[in-house]
Amino acid sequence: MAMNAPRRNGGGLYQPLADINVTPLVDVMLVLLIVFMVTAPMLATGVKVNLPQAKKSAHPLKPTDPVTVTVSKEGKLFVNAEETPSALLVDTVRAKLANAPDAPIRLRGDKDAAYGEVISVLDLLSSQGLTRIALMSDARKSKEPAAEATAK
Repeated sequence: MAMNAPRRNGGGLYQPLADINVTPLVDVMLVLLIVFMVTAPMLATGVKVNLPQAKKSAHPLKPTDPVTVTVSKEGKLFVNAEETPSALLVDTVRAKLANAPDAPIRLRGDKDAAYGEVISVLDLLSSQGLTRIALMSDARKSKEPAAEATAK
């Protein structure tokens, strides 16, 4: 009987009961736990393979150097660091790709080089069957284009 009597503190007849009901929270957490326990084994995909051990005489393959074709501001062509005439460009690139025929060719042009010269080198290489060509650019952000845009 004393437990059901209203609480009297101060001026109000009833005081709010400030207890947190954690039952819904526990229910939701248990459901989430079960869901994650069921789905976690499904996330591991692949085929289990028992790999053999390599002999001590096995050596890893040495990585090949990439082939970089550069068009300078003056229109000169370079394969890696060697200047190459345009007539010998395809032969030089093929000679560099002899060890790794599937390696991509990196094509980079100077910022001040004529766009048509870079495209003509790209067309020359692709017409000769060298189709794995990547165009390179500088990843650093330059402030020059922003300054030119505000000056216009």
